[in-house]
Amino acid sequence: MQAFDYLAVKSIDQAVAALTADPERVRLMAGGTDLLPQLREGRRQVGVVMDVKQVPELSGISFDTRSGLRIGAAASCFDVCHDPDIVAHYPGLVDGFGVIGAVQIQFRASVGGNLCNASPAADSIPPLIAHGATCEVVGATGSRTIPVEAFCVAPGRTALAPGELLVAIHVPPQPARFGARYLRFIPRNEMDIAVVGAAAAVTLSTDGRAFDTARVALGAVGPTPLLAVEAGAHLGGRPVQAETIAEAARLAQAAARPIDDVRGTAAFRTHLCEVLVRRAIEGAVERARA
Repeated sequence: MQAFDYLAVKSIDQAVAALTADPERVRLMAGGTDLLPQLREGRRQVGVVMDVKQVPELSGISFDTRSGLRIGAAASCFDVCHDPDIVAHYPGLVDGFGVIGAVQIQFRASVGGNLCNASPAADSIPPLIAHGATCEVVGATGSRTIPVEAFCVAPGRTALAPGELLVAIHVPPQPARFGARYLRFIPRNEMDIAVVGAAAAVTLSTDGRAFDTARVALGAVGPTPLLAVEAGAHLGGRPVQAETIAEAARLAQAAARPIDDVRGTAAFRTHLCEVLVRRAIEGAVERARA
């Protein structure tokens, strides 16, 4: 592994100052499950590894029925999956974060690290997009908010400007009769990278027979995880029927831009989009009715 300096910061101001002073050489580390293998394999060059795990604002998880959910960027995937408020109110997020690696990895892997790694096949990002989550970003010039669907701009690249860091992810409070589900296809039973991932979040009418609103997101079928806008818009106001769901799945399939690689062909991924989106919508409806 290459040599690098190690810096442990204890405040957001310290982190911003270090990033602003040398944005090209400093890389943040919360869990290190992506960064350290990249350094070991020579896929990333750094001068300073800045550990942000000791910054209180980056590690906490809080929930309020009015303001929603706040997940610190350095919070671990294990903490997310075992937080009682998230389990009760956001099981669709648990679907995604709960399949990131083995339990040992989940103890270290951070929510912000998984997002900032910007993998097109990341399991956490489609459910965050479906839930309408936003990113709280801080830099030397202040703070700003970025929708999760706009945060990843290319494989391995984010919308963060030089000197900025991701502080937290905010998920809005969910209304009554809301449900969400994330599904993925992998060649093996566990600990594999998604060939296709699909998330759906729906809100049903008072009688549960029609869709009020819906969001559908996809992973591993484009250079970044994406929001299938037309698929979600198609469901809004329409009855909860097999035909309605099937058409939304077809629209999501049309939004996909898959490629051939070692894990699957573009044709196979295109087929999986329709299957997984349909099942994800059906699962979201089931949760909303429950």
